[in-house]
Amino acid sequence: MFAKILSPQTKTIVRTTNVEYLEIWQERLLDVDFMVSSELETAHAISRITGVPAARQTDVFADGQVQMVEFDVVPGQQRGDVVGRPIREAHIPVNSKVASVIRGGRMILPRGSESIEPGDRVVIIGSPEAAREWSSLMERASSPTSKDSTHSILMWRQFTQWLGGMGIIVLALAVLPRLRVGGRQLMESEAPGPEIEKLTASIRDTARRLWLLYVGLTAAQILTLTVLGWTGVDDRMSFYEAVAHAFSTMPTGGFSTRANSIAAFGAASQWVITVFMVLAGANFALMYRALARRDPRVMARDEEFRLYLGLLLLGAAVMAAELASKGIQTGEAAIRHAAFQAASIMTTTGYASIDFNKWLAITSLPAMTLVALMFAGGCAASTGGAIKVVRLLILGKALRRELDQTVHPQVVMPIRMNGGVVDERTVRAVIAFVILYIGAFTFGSLGLVIESARTDVALSPFEAMAAAATTLGNVGPGFGFAGPFGSFAPFSDVSTGIMIALMWLGRLELIPIVVLMTKSYWRA
Repeated sequence: MFAKILSPQTKTIVRTTNVEYLEIWQERLLDVDFMVSSELETAHAISRITGVPAARQTDVFADGQVQMVEFDVVPGQQRGDVVGRPIREAHIPVNSKVASVIRGGRMILPRGSESIEPGDRVVIIGSPEAAREWSSLMERASSPTSKDSTHSILMWRQFTQWLGGMGIIVLALAVLPRLRVGGRQLMESEAPGPEIEKLTASIRDTARRLWLLYVGLTAAQILTLTVLGWTGVDDRMSFYEAVAHAFSTMPTGGFSTRANSIAAFGAASQWVITVFMVLAGANFALMYRALARRDPRVMARDEEFRLYLGLLLLGAAVMAAELASKGIQTGEAAIRHAAFQAASIMTTTGYASIDFNKWLAITSLPAMTLVALMFAGGCAASTGGAIKVVRLLILGKALRRELDQTVHPQVVMPIRMNGGVVDERTVRAVIAFVILYIGAFTFGSLGLVIESARTDVALSPFEAMAAAATTLGNVGPGFGFAGPFGSFAPFSDVSTGIMIALMWLGRLELIPIVVLMTKSYWRA
């Protein structure tokens, strides 16, 4: 009977407990019209439920791309992101919709004015990522203790990012004056970029001044975001969210309290975070000097800062134009998402205001632009990773000198930056670093491609290069399944080991490790 219901042409239906028979049947090697396995269906159901722990019932469609999930709202549950609010005002996870609300045995088709109340049964439909975020919302809301615990853990993660932003070694030198382990050398090794410009004769005073600026900018971002929440401009931005995201913006760490990153917040918050990401990627020593002299022209005269802003604006302009021309985003939204992602990727913060992985289905230019920005990084003496703009500037000047000396071999042309002559040892060190960086990227990309082919992981060459670039530069998101709202979990253990090595090399810039391992350093 079941076979006839399925299709009038179905003549033979078989139930099996052996999964291998199913695989053989799917390859059309068995003369059977239909085959089912209750054990396999049970396993799939368990898998779906464990993937969304708070669900009462779940089902999947479109080869797992869409999930329909049923949740119970616990009686007595407090008002929160989704409970007790009109649906139009609720903080619904992106890529999801409330399909129905069951209240007192009666089904309600939700409109914007309807609200989800304690004791309701809610059916949502959305992506697997959205279903998991719904599950987290329901679990946190049902237990005040669990919610407090989750907030504490997340805030600790944000705080550790913030502490590591300027380097724990610099922090130690600022607050522990009696620590004598070769302070000048340690600071120059820890500070990102070829060399940190001296602000004072004392390493402790320099560290203190940099940390004063760092704390000041963090406080300014917290205040600005909090005001947006308090005034109702972005009611999703609570004081907790403001502190958490300031703690991960200034160190360019990029971890968010939300599964969909900054896409969970409004346009005003996204613009504010964009500005502070740009500041976090700038030279802190240069910013302090501009503030101390009360002369912002100090920054405008700096060659590295001008190139930094130029690359940011160019990347944002290219992406905004492409997004608008292809109809992906229009008007202010196109400019905002382009500017946000250019700043996020170039400064190696790694936030996402939108799932830019989906842009690849329409056009590849924004994706290629983002991958290119992964190599640039922020300025020297910033909290960003990757190559650093100052190295690109010196490399460009060195290449130009080589071209000029090819035409005029007898000409002596020292490389100058901001009016001063760059030492030739620094030029050689920059060229060596860039070669090593590109070499590590190349070998990392090849390793990921080979290992993914061996383990049958769906990874294109472009996605492999993006994964290598984002881990080496300590950026965060890549493309494909490792996109901004995806995960690196599908990578094999070997691929994960390759990316761990790339992150380690990229963050420590290799040279500090070598310095710390030499006897001459500790004798200094």
